[in-house]
Amino acid sequence: MKTKIVALAVAVFFAHAAMAQFHIGVKAGANITKIDGKSFKDEFNYGYHLGGFAEIGLGDKFGLQPEVLFNQYTTKADTSFSNVYNNVFRDRQNIKLNYLSIPVMLTYKFAGDFLTLQAGPQFGVLMNKEDNLLENGKEAFKHGDFSMAGGLQVKVLKFRVTGRYVVGLNNINDLGDQHKWKNQGFQVSAGIAL
Repeated sequence: MKTKIVALAVAVFFAHAAMAQFHIGVKAGANITKIDGKSFKDEFNYGYHLGGFAEIGLGDKFGLQPEVLFNQYTTKADTSFSNVYNNVFRDRQNIKLNYLSIPVMLTYKFAGDFLTLQAGPQFGVLMNKEDNLLENGKEAFKHGDFSMAGGLQVKVLKFRVTGRYVVGLNNINDLGDQHKWKNQGFQVSAGIAL
């Protein structure tokens, strides 16, 4: 009988400790991004992101923060774009790229629980208007954007404020020519742990 009580007490203790190291939450914010490459204006444009995150503690200092975000990047085509790529965007100057992004941040508590350094990979699936989520998933590696992200997060009670720099590592140009296009930009967000 004593063994069962001790086992139950240990199970309750570990369950409580695990829950103390695990949180979920929601976040939203601004994207300030641009696409580097021929035929795009060399300027930052505004978009937005929204989604959810989980915080998983890995001891006193380290943790993981996986996220699922809807990201909208906007850019403007240069005037030379229509000369290079005839009828690709049908004379649209403003281009919106919608991604379902999955960043996985390794976190390091720099100043207690207040200030956290974050760094890690981010994979984005381009969400086309004419395709549904499952069809985009089949083409994830063909029309994906692989990036690295790094930044800081400030925690005050349940509130989170995050600033990150995200740089694309792969060519997102799917037109089959020699021109390389890469995303880069800043993300500023506010969130709350539930």
